[in-house]
Amino acid sequence: MSKVAVMTDSNSGITQSQGKELGIFVLPMPFYINGELFFEDISLNHEQFYAKLAEDAEISTSQPAVADLMSAWDDILKDHDEIVYMPMSSGLSGSCSSAQAMAADYDGKVQVVDNQRISVTLKQAAKDSLKMAKQGMNALQIKERLEEDKFQSSIYIMVDTLKYLKKGGRITPAAALFGEVLNIKPVLQIQGDKLDAFSKCRGNKQAKKVMINALQHDIDTRFKDLYEAGRLRLFAVHSQSEEEAREFAAEIADRFPKAGEVEVDALSLSVSCHIGPGSLAAACSITL
Repeated sequence: MSKVAVMTDSNSGITQSQGKELGIFVLPMPFYINGELFFEDISLNHEQFYAKLAEDAEISTSQPAVADLMSAWDDILKDHDEIVYMPMSSGLSGSCSSAQAMAADYDGKVQVVDNQRISVTLKQAAKDSLKMAKQGMNALQIKERLEEDKFQSSIYIMVDTLKYLKKGGRITPAAALFGEVLNIKPVLQIQGDKLDAFSKCRGNKQAKKVMINALQHDIDTRFKDLYEAGRLRLFAVHSQSEEEAREFAAEIADRFPKAGEVEVDALSLSVSCHIGPGSLAAACSITL
């Protein structure tokens, strides 16, 4: 039986310590802050990141360096026969296609998965990959299984402040000012390889209702069988608003009792970078 390693990147939200505890290798993602290079959870923790956001620092994400990724693979293959590597969705970053090109030099020992995930849904896929590896599946089998289920997830995100959407050029300054005056809370959605606008809400209460109703629609249509079978995991996710996320998790659990415990987690910094603090999200993902 081959020894399969499971690897993802920090866009999954898995910290270095969590990765060691779970047995999942986590590649730290690079960030540039005022031109200086940092690595998530290595030289940049969540508190430092949000402090820099509050200071209006210039923050941008970047792909992992080719040398860093290949070095990580080479180290892992010293003790493992194969690697299943899950970067963030190819529709949200070029890191997946870059990794696929690099994997061609590894004679099938590195299988790069493009299952259109990010944040908590990517974390769930990594956990499921570990289960499949322990069940004796090889890297290619795990990759194929994950990609078969690549559209079996949804994320709906309420943006608390329009400041960062304006800063990133996603909305005009006039629209941002108008929205702040009217207490507009945009809800965005991540479906597969796309991040799109979903709804405009007046205040947090309406936004949370919209997100729960969106999950309800998904469960009634796309995920009905998975939900009935207990194979749909639900999440309440946040960017520096954990207490509100826990309250939101209780609301989600009340609506969907068959889903079991609703996991509370933090949005990965790659998402928070573009939407800022105070955001809430409702997410669902297939699980084994």
